[in-house]
Amino acid sequence: MTRNINSSDPAPHKSLKSALALTLTLLAGPIIADPAADYTEFCVECHGADRLGGVGPALIPQTLRRMRGPKVAHVISEGREATQMPGFADLLDPPAIEALTAYLKTPLDSVPPWNEAEITASREMNPDYTPAETPIWPSDPLNITLAVETGDHHVSVLDGDTFEVLARFPTPFAVHGGPKFDPKGRFVFIMSRDGWVQKYDLYALQEVGRIRAGLNARNIAMSGDGKWVAVANYLPNTLTILSTDDLSVAKVLDIKGKDGTDSRVSAVYQAPPRESFVLALKDVPEIWEVFYGDNPPQFGFAHDWRDEGPAHTDIPFPVRKITTPDYLDDFFFDQSYEYVMGASRSGDGGQVIDLVIGQKVADLDLPGMPHLGSGITWAWNGTTVMATPHLKDGVISVIDMQTWETVKQIKTQGPGFFMRSHENSKYVWADVFFGPNRDKMHIIDKETLEIVHTLQPVKDATVAHVEFTRDGAEALVSVWEDDGAVIVYDANTLEELRRLPMRKPSGKYNVFNKITFSEGTSH
Repeated sequence: MTRNINSSDPAPHKSLKSALALTLTLLAGPIIADPAADYTEFCVECHGADRLGGVGPALIPQTLRRMRGPKVAHVISEGREATQMPGFADLLDPPAIEALTAYLKTPLDSVPPWNEAEITASREMNPDYTPAETPIWPSDPLNITLAVETGDHHVSVLDGDTFEVLARFPTPFAVHGGPKFDPKGRFVFIMSRDGWVQKYDLYALQEVGRIRAGLNARNIAMSGDGKWVAVANYLPNTLTILSTDDLSVAKVLDIKGKDGTDSRVSAVYQAPPRESFVLALKDVPEIWEVFYGDNPPQFGFAHDWRDEGPAHTDIPFPVRKITTPDYLDDFFFDQSYEYVMGASRSGDGGQVIDLVIGQKVADLDLPGMPHLGSGITWAWNGTTVMATPHLKDGVISVIDMQTWETVKQIKTQGPGFFMRSHENSKYVWADVFFGPNRDKMHIIDKETLEIVHTLQPVKDATVAHVEFTRDGAEALVSVWEDDGAVIVYDANTLEELRRLPMRKPSGKYNVFNKITFSEGTSH
């Protein structure tokens, strides 16, 4: 481990012992940076021994292309704002950081190929799985809530009425992006950062199987008809489309911009009325629409539709590529799924893309790195508004979705990550995920757009991510610590009802709210 030694620091001169240690260090000569050892010491836990990613993204030239120059060194030194990445300036001196930066930018001797053959070979179906056409438990199947426990990589299946834990099952390492339910709510598909996709039968409380769709993945989306799951990959630069029936590979799309530039996929979501997946590209200012229906619409732009390679189904999955003025690292749909609201992590604002005409139609006043993937909507003063937290600033932006104007910026006690509400609730719940007030949860009145309560469920603990029961009567809050809990509140009185001990619970996902696209939840 290479530590920062600064001869101007008064601390070494406070005692004879410290002075002697400093003298011996200077006599020994300069410390030689060992970036491989530093990577093992500080980076392996999150980014993997092979640098191909784990909880964090892969750290190889292909995934660092938008962090040119000194940016990588700055992130190592100071951390990355609005992420779990800490800074190491107090543990690594500047030469060591420079050496580690060069090490991360050095190509691997080889990056394992991960195409259709490798994906298919990774497929593991549970030989002991016994399907259940009806639930083996007596609870309301549409009021089931899943709680993802990242502390030991499990998911708890909760009865939404009694909050009894019906089952607790292991998941692949580092679940990310939110589980996706089939349209009936029977099967759930769960993705991990290292690209594994797990299928689980909620009726039978059994895993059906799993497959590794990529080496480092971002999120998944379920098609509106429930037949396909699309997996957005950082490594390799692909979109993998799987059959939900048996997890077989339907198609692997190579992600290349119109100019041939390879790109990671920032995010993929479904657009049910359009029978398509919409994805944003990380390294190219484009969004793509991948159509899975029988009759892809032409929109008068037939030249934009492309076939990106053979498919092993009778669905060709044609691709439409739309150039955008800036990168979109995340995005949000309006209710009609005609408009995409997007923003870049590095930008100072957002943009609205009309999917019908394939062009930007408006700018959005969204400073401070909005987290659009956590945006929610509700009816307000005769219009519909969308609200999003910001990952850098302590503010929530509320936008009129007819005029695209910001109607209010709600000041909070720090940057937030998640927002939730429910059509039957008069409140919006917003966490303060980053900074010293991470133990706070703001309650916002939907009509006045004012913070009316601020909860502190557990002092000095991170509290985040709210999910509602099917009827909106209870709200479930995560205490995001290894010895954490899911706290159940009365959603109207804000009274705490009970606590369910859990290992670092993160997201919670109610079947009904997700499959009906509740206005209070992200999609």
